[in-house]
Amino acid sequence: MTPSPPPSQSAQRAALDTVKHATDTPATTQPWAELGLKEDEYTRIREILGRRPTGAELAMYSVMWSEHCSYKSSKVHLKQFGEKAPETDALLVGIGENAGVVDIGQNYAVTFKVESHNHPSYIEPYQGAATGIGGIVRDILAMGARPVAVMDPLRFGAADHPDTKRVLPGVVAGIGGYGNCLGLPNIGGEAVFDDCYQGNPLVNALCVGVMKHEDIHLAQASGTGNKVILYGARTGGDGIGGVSVLASETFDATGPAKRPAVQVGDPFQEKLLIECTLEIFRERLVAGIQDLGGAGLSCATSELASAGSGGMRVELDTVPLRDSSLSPEEILMSESQERMCAVVEPDKVARFLEICEKWDVIATVIGEVTEGERLEIYWHGEQIVDVPPRTVAHEGPVYRRPYERPSWQDSLQADDAAALPRPGTGDELRAAALALISSPNQAAKSWITDQYDRYVLGNTVLAQPEDGGMIRVDATTGLGVAVSTDGNGRYAKLDPYAGAQLALAESYRNVAATGARPLAVTDCLNFGSPEDPDAMWQFAEACRGLADACLELGTPVTGGNVSLYNQTGDAAIHPTPVVGVLGVIDDVSRRTPIAFADEGSLLYLLGDTREELGGSAWSQVAHGHLGGLPPAVDLERERLLADILIAASRDGMVDAAHDLSDGGLLQALTESCLKGGKGARVVVPDGLSPFVFLFSESQGRALVAVPRSEEVRFNDMCSARGLPAARVGVVDGDAIEVQGSFSIPLDEVRAAHEATLPEIFGR
Repeated sequence: MTPSPPPSQSAQRAALDTVKHATDTPATTQPWAELGLKEDEYTRIREILGRRPTGAELAMYSVMWSEHCSYKSSKVHLKQFGEKAPETDALLVGIGENAGVVDIGQNYAVTFKVESHNHPSYIEPYQGAATGIGGIVRDILAMGARPVAVMDPLRFGAADHPDTKRVLPGVVAGIGGYGNCLGLPNIGGEAVFDDCYQGNPLVNALCVGVMKHEDIHLAQASGTGNKVILYGARTGGDGIGGVSVLASETFDATGPAKRPAVQVGDPFQEKLLIECTLEIFRERLVAGIQDLGGAGLSCATSELASAGSGGMRVELDTVPLRDSSLSPEEILMSESQERMCAVVEPDKVARFLEICEKWDVIATVIGEVTEGERLEIYWHGEQIVDVPPRTVAHEGPVYRRPYERPSWQDSLQADDAAALPRPGTGDELRAAALALISSPNQAAKSWITDQYDRYVLGNTVLAQPEDGGMIRVDATTGLGVAVSTDGNGRYAKLDPYAGAQLALAESYRNVAATGARPLAVTDCLNFGSPEDPDAMWQFAEACRGLADACLELGTPVTGGNVSLYNQTGDAAIHPTPVVGVLGVIDDVSRRTPIAFADEGSLLYLLGDTREELGGSAWSQVAHGHLGGLPPAVDLERERLLADILIAASRDGMVDAAHDLSDGGLLQALTESCLKGGKGARVVVPDGLSPFVFLFSESQGRALVAVPRSEEVRFNDMCSARGLPAARVGVVDGDAIEVQGSFSIPLDEVRAAHEATLPEIFGR
């Protein structure tokens, strides 16, 4: 005799909205607006189905057609990254998959991607940030790679604001707690403070993974009769609606209007999931695989079916649950973490399940690939979903949002930072230097990075505060990769087209400064509401600028993320395109660090220094000012500088290199001197004032330390290639000395640079 189902399930079945019931009750009122759909979107769903959707179908469309999942306001601009993509043999998998894949030689491939978890991290800083790390790691895992490192580009409100003291410690603890438990080194990132992020911090997360070419896996469900297996954690009520809904609306003046449960992460479960999945890959047991992140099962099933050659049937009541009272709609919308979905040939299912049991990972066959072209989902034998999967996953709304150059843009650019009062005497320059290096944005970030394990796994070659993180890929040959993330919202506010290019240029330059050759790009585009023509213009210009620059530098965009609605009320964040660049180095033993380690090495300033102070760190610290134009972009110069830095590293002509960006030469001197424990004496070149020499943020520049034995060879190379190279000083002593102006002992420099964040956030 069949036992009666629990009362909760009986109640669910009694109220079940089946496909037949939806067909028979076309006038039933449905909560489409509460789920974030527009009236015309709901009308389109009815047209697609030829009837009203069931509750389960409405749940699926609502999360999959959200801004976060469908890119409905951004895809018309994102297509430039494909249309303008440079030709390259390095790109193995591009935009459209869980992450891009790049060939780095010796049959190795690297996959990398950056994504946002902004709104959840404001509501619940620890879990929001932790599950951001967990999600991006699973994206990398789903490509067939072993995750080997993470990075965390972060943006917060004013450092001394009470709410920043709530958000930042939780975010850092979440990133460190999850990443450290996974055993993944955190090798780089950023922490930027600005009032514009006060009610809307940005928590972006990047992961890098390594595989062999033959190990690449894609998200597709092909092969009629193949089984669909859900494995990993049980599905719970945490994260219902989650990031898919939360990231698709603005916060109001007092907080988010909707607060769906933020996902709860379990890094130990994820570690088991990683090792289990990698063993499954080694035995070639999967025909297709997808991680469960935003939109949960709605996303995994529809995307797998959409990218495959057939349909899919799913028995939803077989999904392992943590909460037996969950409705079918809630199960489909849940964004519970540490879950994957695999497509497996029938004769391999037993071995698949055996490996999962070995790793103590729950695995359940929940469906199979069918001959048709429909995604069908059943609940206790009743059909609750019958949809064309492409309409859910890939054929959502496409909006051409109106946009126009803001009326205030001209006046902002006319407010030139060059007109601001500036220090002139040696004492004034000294005070300005100490103020800048102790400001929250330029101060040491060791209070944050010391909470991360940077060297676990034993393959970290360079990590924060280096220009780029570097990981050894092959211990025998020394093959490695370097990664950097950069983005300056102040520059992008002044000129979003140039600002996006400057973000790429800095990240490209950082990678080259380590000695690695830049190969490819991932991006996380953080902007305000797409319904605001000003914010949409900023987004359109940034996409255009980044696509144009990637084409010129020969670095294709492999994938990434768009995060819109980053604003509180009418106040949007600065447009913040964060750009990650990945490069390859043949032998990590030839890498170039930032530290001045050898007394007597000669300091050379590469590139041209001009009076460029718009959006600069000095203008912010000294005057709280934002105006003028950002530094000029010269991509051909960036390419030339990179070539010189890579060749100098490879041939042993430099023993330290540091790019010049935020804070100019002063910031580079501070970081390189403190990292190596050596002082520097510098002389201002003819034609420059000490102020411009120290604080200008002209691009396409780097500071390098050249051994005396290599000076002639290095100069000859720069001269032959046409790169300006001025000898400006020497590594020497125990102070930073600008001859004729001021001197600051390294102990005083260190105290000023390293005390700021501990004093604000506690030791």
